[in-house]
Amino acid sequence: MVDIVLLIARFLLLALLYLFLFAAVRAGIGIVRVSNTGPGTLALRVTQGPREITGITVPVAGPVIIGRSPGSDIVIADDFVSSRHVRVTPSASGIMAEDLGSTNGTVVNGDQLRGAVGLTVGDEIALGATRLKVVRV
Repeated sequence: MVDIVLLIARFLLLALLYLFLFAAVRAGIGIVRVSNTGPGTLALRVTQGPREITGITVPVAGPVIIGRSPGSDIVIADDFVSSRHVRVTPSASGIMAEDLGSTNGTVVNGDQLRGAVGLTVGDEIALGATRLKVVRV
């Protein structure tokens, strides 16, 4: 009798687990967004820095985190770059750059970044020995 109750409990637990996974996947489908990366989208191009990333272009369709951490969108292997150094986000007027409390700071067009600042095509962001330029793709 106890064996039958345990067997039924196992099947019930398995059914609840599948129901939970189905609900989690169904809820997560709405989170996925299509990014706006069409013509005219602003992007960041690495113009100087580590050889592995020099020349890459990353569209700014959503928040872009730049830093040394492997979880960053643009990973820069430089001791002068903090793990989460700067965040670049799209805004109504273009894109905005904001230093995330980095140790060595962020320089935009030769000036130390203080707070959030708007960026336009041609602006340059400097993080350690790495330079990124705002371009239109």
